[in-house]
Amino acid sequence: MTAPSAIFPDLEDAGVLITGGASGIGAALVAGFAAQKARVAFIDIDRAAGEALAADLSQSRHKPHFLPADLSDVTAIRSAVAAAGAALGSIRVVINNAAWDDRKDLEDLSEEYWQKSQDINLRPVLFVTQAALPHMRKAGGGSIINFSSIAYLLNMGDFPAYTTAKAGIIGLTKSLAGRLGRENIRVNAVMPGMVLTERQKKLWVSDDAATAFLDRQALKFSLVAEDMVGPCLYLASDCSRAVSAQTMIVDGGCM
Repeated sequence: MTAPSAIFPDLEDAGVLITGGASGIGAALVAGFAAQKARVAFIDIDRAAGEALAADLSQSRHKPHFLPADLSDVTAIRSAVAAAGAALGSIRVVINNAAWDDRKDLEDLSEEYWQKSQDINLRPVLFVTQAALPHMRKAGGGSIINFSSIAYLLNMGDFPAYTTAKAGIIGLTKSLAGRLGRENIRVNAVMPGMVLTERQKKLWVSDDAATAFLDRQALKFSLVAEDMVGPCLYLASDCSRAVSAQTMIVDGGCM
C-alpha cells in the first residue's frame, strides 16, 4: 500500500518533526510527509534503520533529516529537537509517535520496568513538545499530534504499563490543547487499532490472531502503517484548523 494521493499544499516546505520515525508507523509518516514536499526531521534510537530510511527518501524534494537519540533521556530530547529546528528552519508540525509496546504481565512488573515504559511511552510526549515550542512559535503556530492506542480501551491485560501510558497521552493531549490554543497551536491524538507492522507480526501477532481481530472490525482488512498517514496529514494541515483537544480513532471500526 502507498501513502494517500491527496495533496495538502499548505504542508509544502513546512517543518515537520516525527519521533520514532525509523520504522513502522513512524517510517510511513516520514515518507508520507516527504511526499507532501514537507521538510521532515525524525528522531529514533535505531541509527541503522534511520540512516537507511533517510537514504531511501533522498530523492524527495527535501531529504529527511535523521537525528539519532534516546527519547528516554530528556537532555537528548532537547538536543535532538534543537538540531531539528536548526535543520528545518522552523517546526510547524510535531508528531509524537515513538513507543515501546513491550508486554509484561502484572505479576512480573518491577519498578524499573514500569518506569522504563513511562520514560519511553509517555514522558517524551511532554518534553518533545516543550522543546519544540519555541520553534512552533517562530512558525506562528501549528499542530501537535500524539499517538495513543485503542489497547487501553479493550481491557487488554498483557501490558498494563504500556496501556497506562497510552491512556495518559489522552489526558496530556487535552491539557496541552487547553494551554496552547491561545498560541494558535492545535493538539490532537490519533488512536490506532491493530496495525500490522513488521514488529507486531514478528513479536506479538500471529496470522490466526490477526484474522480473529478482523471479526472485531467493521472494515474487513488488516490495518497497515500507511493507514495512519492520511489522518495525520489532515490533522497537520489547515483542513483541521478548527480541530483541537480531540482523539481520532483509526481502528477499522473496532467493535
